[in-house]
Amino acid sequence: MDIKEIHRLIELMNENDLLELELVEDSKKIRLKKKYDGGPRMIAAPMVAQAGPVAASAPAAHAPAGPAAGTIEIKSPMVGTFYRSSSPESPAYVEEGDQVTPESAVCIVEAMKVFNEIKAEVEGTIVAILIENGQTVEYGQPMFLVKPA
Repeated sequence: MDIKEIHRLIELMNENDLLELELVEDSKKIRLKKKYDGGPRMIAAPMVAQAGPVAASAPAAHAPAGPAAGTIEIKSPMVGTFYRSSSPESPAYVEEGDQVTPESAVCIVEAMKVFNEIKAEVEGTIVAILIENGQTVEYGQPMFLVKPA
């Protein structure tokens, strides 16, 4: 791995707001880690080698232009894959009707094999879940609607 490849990895980390990146190729391993800035927590996932071409997933359907009257949107802070729970066997972080606080985890957004736990950052009741489990989300895309407390 040359210095240009390392610079490209750093650019990818910055573009996707990643704090840590680990890449393993054959017997080579590189791990890049930024100083933690108090943002979303990172949960490492093992890298899995894929054989053959990777099919692109269908883009997620976007929510209406604005939030419903009297609600607040919880938006995706990054591009990635939306997951309602920490694993397929675990219950969803939140369901419609659940109460949340600013510190409540509401979902995970995976970007480049790094799982980012997303906090509600508002207090209230979840009134709508706008994304299906496993769908791709865009930066700033609404994921939940919350009726403020």
